[in-house]
Amino acid sequence: MSKIVRVRSRVIGYSQAPSTLRRNLITNASVFEDFHTKEGGWFGPGFCTVVEIETEKGVIGTATAGAFNGAAKGIIDMYILDLLKGQDIENHEGNWQRIYRTLIRFGRSGAAVSALSAIDIAMWDAHAKELGVPVTELLGGNVQSRVPCYVSRLYAMEDLDELADEARGYVKQGFTRLKQRFGFGPQDGYEGMRRNVELVRAVRNAVGPDIELAADAYMGWDYGYAIEMYKRLREFNLSWIEEALMPQLVDRYAELRKTTPGQRWSHGEHSYTKWDFEELIKKSASDILQPDFNRAGGLTEARKICALAETAGLPVFPHSNEAHNTAIIFSQSAAVCPVVEYFPNVLPDTGNELFWNLFTGYPEAKDGYLAISKKPGLGVELNQELASQLVVVDDHWKEI
Repeated sequence: MSKIVRVRSRVIGYSQAPSTLRRNLITNASVFEDFHTKEGGWFGPGFCTVVEIETEKGVIGTATAGAFNGAAKGIIDMYILDLLKGQDIENHEGNWQRIYRTLIRFGRSGAAVSALSAIDIAMWDAHAKELGVPVTELLGGNVQSRVPCYVSRLYAMEDLDELADEARGYVKQGFTRLKQRFGFGPQDGYEGMRRNVELVRAVRNAVGPDIELAADAYMGWDYGYAIEMYKRLREFNLSWIEEALMPQLVDRYAELRKTTPGQRWSHGEHSYTKWDFEELIKKSASDILQPDFNRAGGLTEARKICALAETAGLPVFPHSNEAHNTAIIFSQSAAVCPVVEYFPNVLPDTGNELFWNLFTGYPEAKDGYLAISKKPGLGVELNQELASQLVVVDDHWKEI
């Protein structure tokens, strides 16, 4: 057993202004008049909270708190550090329960759970590094060694020819699964509906009928708009439509599924802990579950969410190919985690791609597949130089 001795948390900012996210993506915040002009975008200045945990053996585990927020740092410093005093790095379930039950009075989701997620993932990273093995071995073993990817990019460009060229480029690289972004929502009226259709048509015509294609609305639609878009998009055979509604509208998601035969809908990127996913499953609100485990509760909670999904016969498509998500994917069967959402290492960086530079050691996909890492821990290391350059709120190591 090895005890935690020091912890450091820092808020990291964007590598550049997230103009692509602001200009080329329908979102839940698109209803605001200043959405397209707000300096720095609607996410705010803090991209993520980076956490480092050091054990008494001198090993450091690293993770990020997800959901594009820096608020997790304050929760870690004010509430969580004290709970880690004297705790063993290997006691994953005990530490998780200690933190969650302490925070539950004010933090059953959001920044509090993303803070817990980062702490949990960093402890798994440190534990595996101490043993000199990949995290997947601690999670039950390497069930998969090579998993197909779907490229997650294709933002709503004004130039449809450029969008089509980008899609063809991914197919030439060997990808047979793609996901694009819608650019318009209810506030854009029928013209926006027409332009959404044009976006999907441009990609479908470019890649042909045999490429799996999905599209993301990032919580930017409402129920009636989603029904109308479903009717207009049927001819393009979208594999799924992602996050059409705000995440708390679970009953509406369930109704949407019932009234749109033949169309799959996904949900879960902005859901937290097994209890949120239990509700999605019980109410038949989603065809695909899409948690990001650095916001949904960490790797300790990830195993439980995957178990719930397996009992319900639902696939889990974790959000992004960051190491905390791929560790779970490779430790689950293809019946549970059949694909990797793959953010390609390209510019302009929307924020989703920053992990390629913030950490070193990420493997790139080859011929549309991602292979498992054999490196100890999560297999990646924090780029300390870049982290120092991008830091928004700095901090020193804290002895505990």
